[in-house]
Amino acid sequence: MKSTRSSRSWIARLWALSTGKFGLVVAAVVTVTAITASFWTPFDPQNVDIAVRWTSPSWPHVFGTDGTGRDIFSLIMAGSRTTVFVAVGAGVIATVLGLALAAAGALTPRVIRETVAVFVDILIAFPVLLIAMMISAVWGGSLWVVIWAVGIGFGVNIARVTRPELRRVLQSDFVIAGRASGLTPFQNLARHLLPNVAPVFIVQLSWAMAVAVLAEAGLSYLGFGAPVTEPSWGLLLSELQQYISVQPLVVIWPGLAITVTVLGLNLLGDGLREATDPTLRRSTARRPTAEVHEPEVVA
Repeated sequence: MKSTRSSRSWIARLWALSTGKFGLVVAAVVTVTAITASFWTPFDPQNVDIAVRWTSPSWPHVFGTDGTGRDIFSLIMAGSRTTVFVAVGAGVIATVLGLALAAAGALTPRVIRETVAVFVDILIAFPVLLIAMMISAVWGGSLWVVIWAVGIGFGVNIARVTRPELRRVLQSDFVIAGRASGLTPFQNLARHLLPNVAPVFIVQLSWAMAVAVLAEAGLSYLGFGAPVTEPSWGLLLSELQQYISVQPLVVIWPGLAITVTVLGLNLLGDGLREATDPTLRRSTARRPTAEVHEPEVVA
């Protein structure tokens, strides 16, 4: 019951923040759009109809059509499935890898801890997008390459941030009491350590998903991401930019979808950090309010 009230309280604090509210709305809209696009779109995203090519935004083509007559709004909806798939897949891999490395760097003997720390420091020197491009150059472009590259790259970031938090919580009285009562290190990890580092982990995970969306769009734009048969915002932007002089408005929609989604996930991470970090809440509560001086009326 206490954990339920606690989770509700930080969700309420997150919704009270403008950044958190914007991020939650964007994440919800993209997720609902992806689920809806899995069984319905206004038009077939791959249907070619030359008779309506380069149609300006109007009913029933609310975002217009491209040079082959495909409905842009349907392509944006279908592309959201790829976006959510990459974001969730990269988030799962980053979660498993990051927590595994963080646990190995906090709960194991000193030799293993130091080895893991050095390994993490080496991997973190490589940018996520560079890792993705290197893997794509060797194994070819695909969504799974983007997912694994972003998952590995941000999993290392999660491990680096979560490991010191685990070490700090490891010295707490309740963890020591659990160890004295006979709990194994993994039982202590599941019952005491992970719940206490969850706020830090959740913030990093939301940022990882934002990087995954941006990486997929960027790599698809360069030809290293989604195949041409898979709807993708980055691939759609790459196809439409060469016709910007013919119909400049159609380029706006995929670019706007990428921008708003990445911005929403980043702001969601900022909101989560502010809503779950007690030090930030304490400093905000202690911040003195400005005094309002009203001029006196002299009779």
